Order: sequence, then structure tokens, then C-alpha cells
Amino acid sequence: MGPQPGSAVAGVALSLVALAAACGPSERPGDGDGDGGDGDGDARAVDAPGGGGDGGEVPIDDCNALRATIRDFQPSTHADFQPPSESDVAYPGLVRPMLGADGKPVYAPAGATPHTAGPAQFAQWYNDTAGVNLPFSMVLALTETSPGRFTYSSSAFFPLDGMGYGNSGIGEDGLSHNFHFTTEIHTTFKYRGGEVFNFNGDDDLWLFINERLAIDLGGLHPSLPGSVNLDQMASALGLETGQTYRMDIFHAERHTDASNFHVETTIDCFIVP
Repeated sequence: MGPQPGSAVAGVALSLVALAAACGPSERPGDGDGDGGDGDGDARAVDAPGGGGDGGEVPIDDCNALRATIRDFQPSTHADFQPPSESDVAYPGLVRPMLGADGKPVYAPAGATPHTAGPAQFAQWYNDTAGVNLPFSMVLALTETSPGRFTYSSSAFFPLDGMGYGNSGIGEDGLSHNFHFTTEIHTTFKYRGGEVFNFNGDDDLWLFINERLAIDLGGLHPSLPGSVNLDQMASALGLETGQTYRMDIFHAERHTDASNFHVETTIDCFIVP
């Protein structure tokens, strides 16, 4: 999101390794340098099966990895991407506090908001829609940056540069980037007690644990922090130690000229459901 100066944040660090199934107008990998951000994360796009959006054929054999579906959008054809509205604050309440029966966030307002065009447009964010978005299957590999702490950091998070519908804006670094995409992640983990999950970035980010909303950073905004301490939220999230629970992450990058994505967690193993 932007234009907002100083939206890069310090702190967390992780590594992104992408196995992208390119489909649509462009099937070439990124710019050739393999970078999906500001050089602190490695994003490699290669030919891979399973480009239908569910990532079903992209293998994961490391429990410190997350399978993601990243969908590319065109701002010229979707009102929620590069909208005229500018904002420097989050807009909580865009989604309901429980996941829908389809495992996707449910749009909460009755109609449009200053940050969204309405429920019909929002329904396309995390569903493959012909002529509206292009899905890519990717694997995000977390790096243990200190004992028991797994992180990712990019103040220039552009996993689809040079792919899909092509680059769509100029970033704070003066370079062309693909700014208009959503990220969807489904995983499970065992709650052992004491875990935390921190996010810092833009634009929208919703984290659900056990199908309940745990972090709400919806809206067009510069990089903002969100955090959940699982022990403190155990009752509200319906958690019991020793049990395995779903985690569902929904992110959107919708506006130039900055894209930040920072994750830090003490959850030591994620399992593809």
C-alpha cells in the first residue's frame, strides 16, 4: 500500500522459496535475480504442476514451510485493486469473526466501504475466477533465525514480479513491480503452550486460528503490526494444549507504492492439512 513513506519496518526475518505455476498471459519467471523482495528473502519461480490455485501438487517435505496460493489481479478490471481511496489506518470489521463453511473469510459489511467495493468483488479475492485473477502455487519456507523463532522479512514483497498480468506500478525503490495480488495459506499446528504469532505489513491481513479471527488488519494502510499470544487468547480461540488446530492466513497487496510482509512465530512446525 502507499504512497506512505517509511512503511518498511525492522525486526523479523524469514526466507521465501516459491514454486510458482504460472498461468495466463505470462509464464516467464521473475526478473532473473531470484529476489522476491528486498534481497533478504529468496523467491524463485519455476515451472511446477498444480497451477490451479490449490497447490495440490507442489510438494512440502519440511514442517517449517507454508503452502500458499497467490492470485494476481488487474487494477484496471477490479475495483478493489488500486482504488482511488487513500488511507493511513487499518479498517477492522471487513470480515466476520468466524471463517465461512468454505474455509474463506466472510465479508461483513452490507455493501461498499471506503476500502472495498462490496461483497461480490471481495468474494473473488480468495477464489479462482476466470478472467479476474490468475492463481500461482508457492511454497514459503520459514527460517529459524534464533532458537525456536521462525521468521520472514521483506520490505519489498513482490512474489509475482514479471509474472501473471505483469508489473503494475512503481515502488518506493523507483522500480516496476507487480503490486496487485492476494495471498492465501491453510495449515495446521499443534498447540503446545506459549506460542506467539506476529505479523507486520500491508495491505489487508486476517489470521484465523481454529476458524476464529485472531488478527484483523484489514483495509488499505501502510505497514502495521498485529500479534496474537496463543496462551492469552486460548479461551477466545477455543484452544487446549496438546491439540492440533487450523491456521488460515489471508493477505492482500492492493495499492502502490510499498509492499511489506513480515512474519515471526514460535510455532515450531506447520503441517499441510
